[in-house]
Amino acid sequence: MAKILLVDDEPSILSVLSTLLKAEGYQVTPALGGEKAKEHIESEEFDLMLSDIRMVPINGMELLRMVHREKPALPVIMLTAYGSVETAIEALKLGAYDYITKPFKVDELLITVRRALEHNKAVTENAELKAQLGARYHLENIVAESPAMQHVCEMIKKVAPTNAAILIQGDSGTGKELVARAIHTYSHRKEKRFLAVNCAALPEPLLESEMFGHMKGAFTGATANKEGLMEAAEGGTVLLDEISSMPLAIQGKFLRVLQEKEVRRVGGNRDIPIDVRILAATNTNLESLIGEGRFREDLFYRLSVIPVVIKPLCERKEDILPLAYHFLRSETPQGRQPPTLDPEVAAILEAYAWPGNVRELENAIKHAVTFAQNDKITREVLPPRIASTKVTAPAAAAGTEKTDKIDPEKAKSLKAFLRAQEKEYLKQVLSMTDGDKEKAAKSLKISLATLYRKLPEADESKDG
Repeated sequence: MAKILLVDDEPSILSVLSTLLKAEGYQVTPALGGEKAKEHIESEEFDLMLSDIRMVPINGMELLRMVHREKPALPVIMLTAYGSVETAIEALKLGAYDYITKPFKVDELLITVRRALEHNKAVTENAELKAQLGARYHLENIVAESPAMQHVCEMIKKVAPTNAAILIQGDSGTGKELVARAIHTYSHRKEKRFLAVNCAALPEPLLESEMFGHMKGAFTGATANKEGLMEAAEGGTVLLDEISSMPLAIQGKFLRVLQEKEVRRVGGNRDIPIDVRILAATNTNLESLIGEGRFREDLFYRLSVIPVVIKPLCERKEDILPLAYHFLRSETPQGRQPPTLDPEVAAILEAYAWPGNVRELENAIKHAVTFAQNDKITREVLPPRIASTKVTAPAAAAGTEKTDKIDPEKAKSLKAFLRAQEKEYLKQVLSMTDGDKEKAAKSLKISLATLYRKLPEADESKDG
């Protein structure tokens, strides 16, 4: 229920408006004059203020200035007598949301109140969303169990406070934009905008316009002047994703932007000073493109003052399960317990090669959560290409008294090892009962359904 502060020095107007707004379901606090309104503003929180302009000793304009100073997020609707429109316009310049002239129409008043409250709600939600996005890109929300990702996080901490250009390198889906946003979040530019452009997604003319802006009439369809990303992100950060796809002609113009800290719109004749931090990302070896004449060497050295390399997911297996649980929590509605991973699924996730990297893992978890039953992620609900992954047991040291020394870097997870050993034992018991699953289940003291679930591979080998 929205709380409205209603201010007027005429008791009759105050009474009529209070009755009208309460009938619409609003919680109304009437204040007889500006002094009483000041007391309420200082001690309570409101969603909207309706105030008359002509009051004594504190008039509505003074009250508006105070609200703008003390409670800048509080929308204000001013009530003014007919013929005082100039004063109402001055109120708008001071930050009022809108004004209504007396005598007012009931429908007009209610519509204006509703719009003001909706506007305030949208502004509040937008602020909360920005706060959530800012939190999302904090380092504590980047999964970094592996030494490789821990190194990336350390790099972010060190380079974020600087203005140095940074080249983020990594395969598609490794999280290059996540790292770029974290750099912005930890920089002194965090209050300004972060804007990204995919250089591979736009043809050359549109990419140039998107980056540098254009003047009216510069090309067909340019019906108005337009600022580019470099201007729009003033004081903030620009990420040039897929920088390897930037055409050579634009590379030369962009190099000048980096050197001169100025941008010239397409079709323009004036250089516009800019202050932006440039981050670039690529999944291609730029040095090889330089050798092929497809990327400027001087631009490469300008962009790669500090290189940050993100390794593919298959080379940082320690991150796989923590990432999986992170995505499970993200996909679970607030207040509910996220599903658990079946041990077999955990082994499959660790064994799979993940050619699509973190993005593929995220999509796989979304797929699994959609089809999961009984709050458990099983092999059956994984995408088929991942579910078909074979998890093999570590080779046994047959015929030797002493096992070979295990390389910890190449060792399978404990869950995968125990699962493989369990399967082997169950197969032996099944063989001892001549394939009678009911006898085997009784011998093992488990249900027949559990045995069927645990031995899909044993069934295949027996039937084949």
